[in-house]
Amino acid sequence: MRLNVFLQKAGIGSRREAERLVAEGRVTVNGELAQITTPANEGDVVAVDGKTVSEQTRDVPKLYILNKPLDVLVTTFDKEGRKTIYELPSLRHPSLPRLMNVGRLDVNSEGLLLLSSDGPLAQALMSPDTALERVYRVRVHGRLSEKEMERLRRGVTTQGVKYRGAKITEDRAPTGKNCWYTIVLTEGKNREIRKLMEHFGCVVNRLIRVSYGPFELRDLPEGSLREVSKKQVQALIEDLKARGAKL
Repeated sequence: MRLNVFLQKAGIGSRREAERLVAEGRVTVNGELAQITTPANEGDVVAVDGKTVSEQTRDVPKLYILNKPLDVLVTTFDKEGRKTIYELPSLRHPSLPRLMNVGRLDVNSEGLLLLSSDGPLAQALMSPDTALERVYRVRVHGRLSEKEMERLRRGVTTQGVKYRGAKITEDRAPTGKNCWYTIVLTEGKNREIRKLMEHFGCVVNRLIRVSYGPFELRDLPEGSLREVSKKQVQALIEDLKARGAKL
């Protein structure tokens, strides 16, 4: 097995993070300093910073809920110097592990964003195969007809991209030229809701993700972080495994 795969399965982080640790000389295999190309076979003793690690000794991954503000990018670095989520005070606390975002919300979107310390868990949460529901409240300029909402529920192809059917309800009668909807997706293609609405001649002017799988935003203040309990993370892992995820 490739060493970076072994370390990822042991809960050390993403494969890229594992490669960084190896390059820094912090990983040994059977007491010998490891290289990127060093394999990790069954029965080998792999250690990081002197501590033996394996899939069996792996801790329950950390999972957090962030209420992402507007005008903040979901990326680790922006070459134009724009603010990223990792610069928020709540994500700079020294006690936090290295975290990776589970999917993205674009700069003009807000609400619930999951962050995980574990690469495989993050991938399973994002995978369309696990079909976790993402719930959004969406305000648009314009209004969908009942016929258009039914088409959206069945699935739409626009600009050569096929989108799964989405659950949609109109929240209340429109005020002025805007209308609010609740939309439920089971995959997270790039700017999916905005593109679907544009397909029907509407423009999204506010988009808030309020839940992702079993996790809800509730009253979490903007920019704040809330840790998911170990019990909830373990239950999530069992659910994802039942959906076919390899964790």
